[in-house]
Amino acid sequence: MARSITTRRKIAVTALAWVVALLIFFPILYTIITSLKTETEAIQGFNLVPSFTLESYVTVQTQRDYLKPFMNSVVLSVGSTVLALLVGIPAAWAMAFSPTKRTKDILMWMLSTKMMPAVAVLVPIYLLFRDFGLLDTRIGLTVMLMLINLPIVVWMLYTYFREIPGEILEAARMDGATLFGEIVYVLTPMAVPGIASTLLLNIILAWNESFWTIRLTTTNAAPLTAFIATFSSPQGLFWAKLSAASTLAIAPIVILGWFSQRQLVRGLTFGAVK
Repeated sequence: MARSITTRRKIAVTALAWVVALLIFFPILYTIITSLKTETEAIQGFNLVPSFTLESYVTVQTQRDYLKPFMNSVVLSVGSTVLALLVGIPAAWAMAFSPTKRTKDILMWMLSTKMMPAVAVLVPIYLLFRDFGLLDTRIGLTVMLMLINLPIVVWMLYTYFREIPGEILEAARMDGATLFGEIVYVLTPMAVPGIASTLLLNIILAWNESFWTIRLTTTNAAPLTAFIATFSSPQGLFWAKLSAASTLAIAPIVILGWFSQRQLVRGLTFGAVK
């Protein structure tokens, strides 16, 4: 009897998981389906049977320069992630192994900045970018993406580093390791799963950022998120082309997530079970 109840429970949980997965995946599926329609079909309403035309993809590739925003997305996401790790690893090390009475307050303050509406600081940041000549530049947007994701990077790394015994670092110091050697040659190799998952998550967040990329760029440094927005015009939304551009924008990051899902899950659960 108990085994029968357990079996039914497993079946119910599995069915629920599939339902949730399909609900999450459906918007992506419908975007792909819409991208395979003509513009006339796309504006006619809900329809899961496209005409399977690649017209919108051809238009996106020929009439708009897709390669440039794609390379901008790669440079911005990877560059901001590297900068965030260069700043976040030493910061998380200091908070994890040399905490003070204010360490938790600092962590909470950093996390609270993620709860602030971005539009509330749009004007001062825009003026700073204008005055320093950083508007529509890769450097400016890379720094901006690094700063907005830095709290999450520090929090994740801090959590991973706290699971590493401090005695190991003390032993390294007794053996003559410098501060640089302690972080690079002792701490970093032991926290590879956590650092890898932090890196992957930061790349995804930077790749998907749209608020700042649309408002701080025009053409030169515009990534794929800003590229998608160009298919909205005073004449209306070109749904098929918009869907094709969206599909091309999400495809690289979906593929990255698919191939790195084991590492990502391993890193996100690092230290969860003792």
